[in-house]
Amino acid sequence: MKSFDELTETEILALAISNEEEDGRILADFAHTLREEYPDTARLFDDMAAEESEHRRQLIDLFVDRFGDHIPLIRRHDIRGNIPRKRVWQVRPLGVEAVRRHAAQMERDAERFYRAAAGRTSDAGIRKLLGDLADAEAQHEQKAGEFEAERLPQDVREKEDASASRNFILQIIQPGLVGLMDGSVSTLAPVFAAAFATHDSTNALKVGLAASLGAGISMGFAEALADDGKLSGRGTPLLRGIVCGLMTVAGGIGHTIPYLIPDFYLATLVACIVVVFELLAIAWIQWRFMETPPLSAAAKVMLGGALVLATGILIGNG
Repeated sequence: MKSFDELTETEILALAISNEEEDGRILADFAHTLREEYPDTARLFDDMAAEESEHRRQLIDLFVDRFGDHIPLIRRHDIRGNIPRKRVWQVRPLGVEAVRRHAAQMERDAERFYRAAAGRTSDAGIRKLLGDLADAEAQHEQKAGEFEAERLPQDVREKEDASASRNFILQIIQPGLVGLMDGSVSTLAPVFAAAFATHDSTNALKVGLAASLGAGISMGFAEALADDGKLSGRGTPLLRGIVCGLMTVAGGIGHTIPYLIPDFYLATLVACIVVVFELLAIAWIQWRFMETPPLSAAAKVMLGGALVLATGILIGNG
């Protein structure tokens, strides 16, 4: 694996061709996955992919004219310290705005690549070649902005952003909140029952871990099997199941971890403090994303948590 400083002018230009090919395919993938829900943004990425294809053609023409017909195979991940491009499956779940930001970052990265390459050579012809490529990428980023203004007028963008926000709530926030509530509240009774029945932090820790992991697996499968998402628009069952399961585990683990403290009473005090913060976090999410009045959300969550906590303590002391 080479470092960037070790590349020859031939290898730099070959790498540029490979980069343009990869970027064009990534943009085309973005367009394909966005086409059904966000057709206007998909057309934006179609235009950007076409620009990448034109840049690739120009690069190949320049390479053949300068170095001949054989283009060495060298790719972005062959260069030490280079950060690989994120693929569509890594960015798309984060929402349409994250996809737009990533595409803009791709253009800035490409320009920076050419600027750095131009600064490494003292050959006037090569420096001019690389400088022209950097200018082309800068113009590409400017054209991307023009494409966006053309394809995504303010009303269209607001409509797509509203749809993306709704999908984020249905596919991520809602299953995550269900899991967090279940993990935070339903595990309170067994954890504190074990703690007060034995007055032993180790026993409480074991019960808490078992309850949290068991609830996470159960909730994950339940969420994934409850709805395939085709009619409800709630996204893929796998994603919802993973989010729900992980948040369930997180909710239970929060007030279980304090029982790593050997002193039972100190561990229980810390666990109670953690429970308060867990319930406040649930109330905040309900207010922030579900439009639940903050006082109402806090009161309901605190009341439910207090009842479950009291149940566990009473059974443990019984």
